[in-house]
Amino acid sequence: MAARQGRGDGGAVTAPPRYFVTLAHPAWEDALACARRLPPEALPEVRLDLHPDGDPEAMVQALRGRCLVTCRRRAEGGAWDGNEADRLARLCEAAAARPAWLDLEWDLPVPEGIQAHRSHLRLLRSVHVGEGVFDLDARLGDLPEGEAYKWVGRATKLADNARLKDALAWASARGIFLSAFLMGDRGVASRCMQFAWGGAFTYAAPDDGPPAAPGQVPLAQMLAWRCHRLHGHHALCGVMGSPVMHSRGPAYHNARFKAAFKDLLYLPLECGDALEALEALEALPLLGASLTAPLKERLPRALGLEGPLNTLYRRSPGDPWTGANTDAGALEAALAPLPPGPVLVLGDGGVAATTLGVLARAGRPALRVSRRTPADPREVSAFAPAGVVQATSLGMDPADPAPFPELLAAAGATASWAVEWIYKEDTAFARWAREAGLRLVEGAALFEAQARLQSEHFVRECGGA
Repeated sequence: MAARQGRGDGGAVTAPPRYFVTLAHPAWEDALACARRLPPEALPEVRLDLHPDGDPEAMVQALRGRCLVTCRRRAEGGAWDGNEADRLARLCEAAAARPAWLDLEWDLPVPEGIQAHRSHLRLLRSVHVGEGVFDLDARLGDLPEGEAYKWVGRATKLADNARLKDALAWASARGIFLSAFLMGDRGVASRCMQFAWGGAFTYAAPDDGPPAAPGQVPLAQMLAWRCHRLHGHHALCGVMGSPVMHSRGPAYHNARFKAAFKDLLYLPLECGDALEALEALEALPLLGASLTAPLKERLPRALGLEGPLNTLYRRSPGDPWTGANTDAGALEAALAPLPPGPVLVLGDGGVAATTLGVLARAGRPALRVSRRTPADPREVSAFAPAGVVQATSLGMDPADPAPFPELLAAAGATASWAVEWIYKEDTAFARWAREAGLRLVEGAALFEAQARLQSEHFVRECGGA
């Protein structure tokens, strides 16, 4: 592998900012306003391909040169579909306005119109590779002229993130300013753990605009998660399941890790398959995991643990996993003040299994209903439930209907309380419970209770003091 190439004038190389924030706003005025609000550790990326009618020099001058200029081809995830000569001409026009950084594709020679400004212009050489391509090691062996380097792949499974760690560490040890990450929800770990693995910079979405690429995380979240302050001793925890990008877990647990001075980062780790999750636990490696659907039963079983579980933790990589079910503790506390009597349980997944276990220990009779184990309204009426627990996945989407409406109508004659496990949205089930005048335990309250118990396990058991 080659050493990093120097500046064109032989001068000292200025490190890139910790974050490049892609201005993906449809209106340039909104992009400009966002750029002017960025903190010192973030530099705006002006995407000329997203503003084809804009004047490149004027756009750079509006930011007084404090920006990275990019014109991304459609083949590499951009919006430029014109000819290559015109694209390079726009980059040369921007270079004349003296931006701090300019993005030029890894394999291209430096055009004369850009080379003429190399005394003040820093080049970021970038490449976007196709799915399944991992050629970073080979590319580091023959670096083009530039001051920083960006390699972007595509994550097809969660463990793919780990394939970048050795190259990032190698580059960091040799003073090469490299960022290497994967696109897609499964690539979020590589974006956020970039600095812990040796990367020099990463990319973020604007807080008031759309992400420019799949898996791009808003700057405010990355700052709150302290991504730019991570170091080599930081380890990873996260919520595993599908979907998880909506999870409140990162905001909850990262704040508690910070307060406890723990070198841990908690991320959403999109993964719906137990074998994929099993591989990622060791490849990344994780020290703690919150499990959600569909992994609460499947992943513990793959680890040889008795489920359902929603929490896994261990002291160090390679140690055996310990499991817990903090969902159960949260539900037990929520049920304690509620009137006794039979309970109608809707659903057949891990949350429903946890619910049935809690009800059995509390001595509350339960009738479980699902698509695989149906019931009719007469059966529910005869059961005369005092409460209803909603443990299906309905409600994750705002348009989802309430589950089994004919059974809810039958239960409403005797029920006085209801429990909703979903916390992402104000669900149709929750609205039904309020309209029926039932005492409602909302999903957000259950989340807070189980997350508090989870956090105690993570802070006490994951990593050193």
